[in-house]
Amino acid sequence: MKLGTTELLVILAIVVLVLGPTQIPKLTRMFGKSIKSFKEGVGADEEKKEKEASEDSES
Repeated sequence: MKLGTTELLVILAIVVLVLGPTQIPKLTRMFGKSIKSFKEGVGADEEKKEKEASEDSES
């Protein structure tokens, strides 16, 4: 299911009406911080797996 431009504009208008224009910058900052912490968590997990793999190959 694809969303067209019209649908995205309607969703954006509803978000502005529900949250108000003052809450949107706060919401986007919170969303950005969440993405950043998710990427850091994924990176840490990948580093852990690589470390375990290198330890297993040395044994």
